[in-house]
Amino acid sequence: TLALAGCGVVGRTSIKTMQMAVQGAPDVQPTAAEVAAKPYPQIKVSGPNGGAVLVLGNIDAGRQAWYSSERSIVFLQDGLLVGTHGGTPELQQMWIEGENPFHALHTLQGTVTVQRRYDLMPGYRYGVAVTGTLERLGNEPVEILGKVRTLAHVRETLNGTHWKGENHYWVDPSSGFIWKSQQMIAPGTRLEITQLKPYSLDLQRR
Repeated sequence: TLALAGCGVVGRTSIKTMQMAVQGAPDVQPTAAEVAAKPYPQIKVSGPNGGAVLVLGNIDAGRQAWYSSERSIVFLQDGLLVGTHGGTPELQQMWIEGENPFHALHTLQGTVTVQRRYDLMPGYRYGVAVTGTLERLGNEPVEILGKVRTLAHVRETLNGTHWKGENHYWVDPSSGFIWKSQQMIAPGTRLEITQLKPYSLDLQRR
């Protein structure tokens, strides 16, 4: 795995990591052998423009930057989609106000409310307020690279001005690690993110 930290890492590694990433296509289906052959953490991201395998290129204060071969970037923190670069619409920033249940999503009991803020382009939509309501739906089998895991399914119902939809998370019931998710970046636009080869330190957190 990559042992990366600090802003300067992007400049030194971005060219190499983007060359190693798999070019996006609607039906991209990496195999377990292909993922294992590369020593780098990898995720699969699928959205309106198809799918791609992205590799970890930088970590800055817990904010992970995952790069595709087409110079698109997905930013994750605690498994949450907090930013995108290189597509339209573009999520410049997302943050949680107040308590953040995503630090321990596996401990969720009943329903929990989350206050989100979004900065979006185009349109210079800054500080868009969205309320999320989290609810655990139970455990489900999820297959990733041929391996079936029993994961807790958490649904987040989103409501805001001109914004309605759902996020879904499939979470390790013992650690809270998010193996798979479907997360909105803007009204009407959602990305699916699957952890193919997680960053090793993420798996060690409890």
